[in-house]
Amino acid sequence: MQFNDLLTVSVRQVIRHRRRYLGVVLAIALGVAGFINILTMSREVKKNFNEDLDLIGGVTVIRLSFDNTRSYQPQWFRSATLAALQRLKGVKELSLTAVKGGATNYRGQQYGFSLLAVDDGYWGVRSFWAQTGNLFGPGAVAGRKRECVLGAELAKHVFGSLDIRGRLLEINNEIYWVSGVLGGVTDSGAANSAFIPLTTGEDRLAGPLLPDRLYLRCQTWDDVSRVAAAIPAVVKSTQSPEELNVEVSWEGLKRVLQLAWWIQFLIYLATSATFILGGVGIWNVMMAAVVTRTREIGLKKAMGAEDRDILAQFLTEALCLSMGAALLGGLLGRIMTEILGHMIHSRPPENLFFLGLGLGFLFAVLVGVGAGLYPSLRASRMEVVTAIRYE
Repeated sequence: MQFNDLLTVSVRQVIRHRRRYLGVVLAIALGVAGFINILTMSREVKKNFNEDLDLIGGVTVIRLSFDNTRSYQPQWFRSATLAALQRLKGVKELSLTAVKGGATNYRGQQYGFSLLAVDDGYWGVRSFWAQTGNLFGPGAVAGRKRECVLGAELAKHVFGSLDIRGRLLEINNEIYWVSGVLGGVTDSGAANSAFIPLTTGEDRLAGPLLPDRLYLRCQTWDDVSRVAAAIPAVVKSTQSPEELNVEVSWEGLKRVLQLAWWIQFLIYLATSATFILGGVGIWNVMMAAVVTRTREIGLKKAMGAEDRDILAQFLTEALCLSMGAALLGGLLGRIMTEILGHMIHSRPPENLFFLGLGLGFLFAVLVGVGAGLYPSLRASRMEVVTAIRYE
């Protein structure tokens, strides 16, 4: 039998019995669609998940600091060190910070707090946002403006309210304009602190201002260990690493990695189970087809069809069934990819989609051949007389 004739007959058989094959087709299609989406979107979803990972413990943030209370000479992070750290593979952004003691006298009441001089990247690295008002940006830092942001607890203690944008506050004998109140997942220290531009602190705070704290954010949780291990050598290449502390939330990172591993494992397990169910479905329907078409097989053999012709016909039908399901799965996968991309505001590379589509078709072929081989062999080995007499 010619290949074109074989393919035509097989496609007709699949279409003729489409109701019987519907469940199998859907199972394989969903498996292919799920696999395509896992392969295509996993990197983008992971990237977006890492954007907000501070919400579950800040495990992608590495905290660097110099303990100047134990150092013979004061240490701070030089510009060359910042540039070298920024070039590290896996580093997304970093923020330089200096800490001073702050005090204010409001309506006759004295308040003491931590005063943090920060750059404009601080909010992004720490995943903070404005609970009310705004957080000062690059303009305030470049313009060395006297603006400040207050932690929520400090705002309540001083003003008794969080709606304080535009109020004036005296900090260390200097008048600052309050631009907003800090929101986000903050510890008690940040909630009871005030924040001013780093350049403003250099100009207006008494005494030397040492930017001896650095927050470094990695692109993903997979980069944290490698970046943390490389930091001491990078710092040593540009300045003295004396009393350098590198802090990582190892326990939180361990829990996140365990959670991510189990989520990926369960997703791949569900996809594999779908393929397996599809394979079992193909096996069942092809076995049923062999039984119901026993007399047809006997007649074909009586008319001269050889065993390999019967084997090829039933195996091609199984392949047409699995490949048709894979085509439907590819279409569903494309639709799901577009929907997920719109939801996370990101578009994955097209080559990942086509790679997933190609692998999905490969799996469908393996499922079709693996599940259809035994029924095809059984059909090809039927005795002619027994098959013709079958009722």
